[in-house]
Amino acid sequence: MASRHRLTSVDTVREQGSWAFTARDEHGDDEEFFLVPCEGDDRPAVEAWLNRCTHESQRLYREGVGAVVRNGEILCPKHGSMFDNCSGYCDNGDAADTTLPSVDVEVENGQVYLTDEDVRFLYEGTKNDDGDDGGPDSTSHIQF
Repeated sequence: MASRHRLTSVDTVREQGSWAFTARDEHGDDEEFFLVPCEGDDRPAVEAWLNRCTHESQRLYREGVGAVVRNGEILCPKHGSMFDNCSGYCDNGDAADTTLPSVDVEVENGQVYLTDEDVRFLYEGTKNDDGDDGGPDSTSHIQF
């Protein structure tokens, strides 16, 4: 069985709408990931995605805001592309026909565990080592 790390509870993800963590990938890079609620017959109660739009490296989850989720879709704050919470697939906007990279998680007894053998949990939250406030990299008129 793969090693696993407890991240948070399903209730916390549902209450907050999203939850972020930073982990080291198989290449030794520190990457941000986030959890969003996902309900389905054959799915866990949450899914975990790399915190980056597939069109450009725009953060989808921002500290203090979380991920903007509407009607089961994650909204990219830069160009407005929408990614399905459960599949990560986008069928609109600049990111159309792409899917967010995922990380393996499992839900057991209401707790969410990181089970992906290619990443190692570092800490809760996002990194902010470049002076970036996490906001969109554009002067887009999109408002939340």
